[in-house]
This record gives sequence, C-alpha cells and structure tokens, in this order.
Amino acid sequence: MAASSQRIRVGIVGANARGGWTKLSHVPAIQGIRGLKLAAVATRSEQSAREAAAVFGADRWYSNPAAMIRDDSIDVITISVKVPAHRDLVMAALKAGKAVYCEAPLGRTVAEAEEIASAAGSLHAAIGLQGRSNPAVRRAAELLSSGRIGRPLSARILSATLGFGPEMPSSHDYFNKAASGANLLTITGGHTLDVLEAVLGTIVEVDARSEILWPTVRLDSGEESVREAADHVHILGKTHVGAVFTAHISGGAAPRDARFSFEIRGSEGWLRLSSDHPYGVQAGEVELASNVPFAPPEEPAVSGGFMGAAVNVGEVYSRLVHDMRAGTYDTPGLEHALHNARLIEAVGRAAERGERQKMPDAA
Repeated sequence: MAASSQRIRVGIVGANARGGWTKLSHVPAIQGIRGLKLAAVATRSEQSAREAAAVFGADRWYSNPAAMIRDDSIDVITISVKVPAHRDLVMAALKAGKAVYCEAPLGRTVAEAEEIASAAGSLHAAIGLQGRSNPAVRRAAELLSSGRIGRPLSARILSATLGFGPEMPSSHDYFNKAASGANLLTITGGHTLDVLEAVLGTIVEVDARSEILWPTVRLDSGEESVREAADHVHILGKTHVGAVFTAHISGGAAPRDARFSFEIRGSEGWLRLSSDHPYGVQAGEVELASNVPFAPPEEPAVSGGFMGAAVNVGEVYSRLVHDMRAGTYDTPGLEHALHNARLIEAVGRAAERGERQKMPDAA
C-alpha cells in the first residue's frame, strides 16, 4: 500500500442510510478525500445493507460484517457501531490484516482496550478521537508550544451536550447502562480530555466528582429506564507542563445551550477554543481566538455532513491515508485509545473514591 497510488478502499461496518453518525460524518469524509473510495458497507440485514450501498454509492454490500472483513479487496475497515460490538469486530479486522478506523471508546473497559491494542502489531489504525485533528485545535497547540502566551497557567473547559438528559430515544438506551461502556464520561468526557491533552499536554493527575441528575430516563417508546452512569462530571487536574485545569462535562443541555469552550490563561496571554455544535467538540468547526496574533488555521481536508460533522473525521482519514502510503504511524491509533481509556478510568475512580488519582502512563 505504501507504494500504491490507487485509492484506498474502505468498508464501513454500521452504515445506516436513514441517519446516524456514519451518514453524517464518515461517508462525506470518505467521499471528499481523493485518496479514498467507499468500497463496501455492512449492516445487520440484507435490506439495510442494500439500501446503504445504493444511497452512499458503495460498490458492494454485506449483511454479515465478517464477510466484508475477509474481503481481500478492502484495505480499511471502519467500525461505526455500538461500543459493545467494537472488540470482536476490531479483533477480526486485525486478524485479517486490515487497517482499522474505530469509533471511540475503543472498548467497554480498559481490559478490552488493552487486548485490542496489543493485537495491532504493525497494522495501521485510527481511533475516533477526532477533535484533536481539527485545524483550529492544531493551531492552538502550535500557538501554546511557541510560547506566545507565555507559561500556561490554568485552563477552564465547559463541555455541554444534548445527550444524556431526562429523555432519550429507545435506540440510545444503552448509553444509560454501565456495562455498555458508552456514557457521558467515556464519550463526551473522552473527547473533551483528549482535546485538552492535544493542546496542553499529557494529564498527570485528576480529581473528580460525578452525579446522576436524572436517575429515571423517559424513552420515546413511553417506557422508563434507570440511568446507571453519571450525566454530570466535574474534573480538576494538572498536565505535565504544570497547568491546572477544571472541566465541567454535562449532559441534557437544551439545543441552544449545547457548547464547548476551552479557555487557557498563560503568563503573557490567553487563547480560547469554542464550538456550538450539538454533538460537541468532536464534530464540526471550532473557532480559535487569542489576544496575540496567530496565523489562521488551515482549511480542513473536507466539509459536509450535519453542521460540518465530517470536518474532523475527514482530518483523521487524511492522516491515515498519508500514513498508509508513507509507511508512517502518525495517526492517533489504538495505543492512543488505550491511554484515553486509562485516563477515563482514573477520572471515574477519582469520582468514586473522592480522592486524587495519578496517571501511571503519563509521559
């Protein structure tokens, strides 16, 4: 693949033509990058697979993801399904020798993430912690590392999302269950803290408090569900450069109130990243502001999707294409996903025990 000029062929597991994250982000991202081709889609039924292939312009469809994974004509397997299914699908793709792009979190637990990461070997992989790849986030990291705002002192993050409120679709009820590995902390929290580390460096210690503000959730089926995971988390921590931060991660925001704000104060200036995308910092455009001059962020590789949901996903695919052709490994992959899982576990442990936690793998 490193020597090939042909388009890299992607097969997506979890392509729903009628809606969902894949339709809003992965499909327009793949279609917008010259070096990629959407070659196949796989869903749980023949009807939905046929429909997805027709709507998205894929060459082939599969009602059995395992069959698509075994297809020798597919170069990259994208896993865009519910978290409990990640482990088996990613492991199957790695066993088949395929490059993998998996949505975050990588697994339901740190143990699953460790098992998956250890199986990657020299295969190329990408994890869907795409917020750090946004051009404005990358420019913010450059601005801070250049010393233009001086020594970073403190940061304040607000990450408020529509999800995890008192009402949810029945199809999203698994977000309420602790065993699924998919909740406010692992998803919104994981993306938020990953962007923080992209700009301010590795987090070395955390303290946290969490709460379930809506213990009973009304589903659109008329049923009620018991929420087992926190819908509000407040984190206090420190990064390896000595900057302290607070992060308030909350669910159930009204559409007009869903926003992301990341303010950093340095000894000689400040910078701010902000977004009002309802899906959070992981989706759409991010605005950078500062009291010191800076070059405008680069134009994203692609646009499109719901409110620009393909922007950051497109940046990840663009990096993955470069790595596969150049034989490099610069795209945040499965080891990066494992670090994020350990960080989230430390935050959860801090909230449960009411005491500060140090990160054992901090660089």
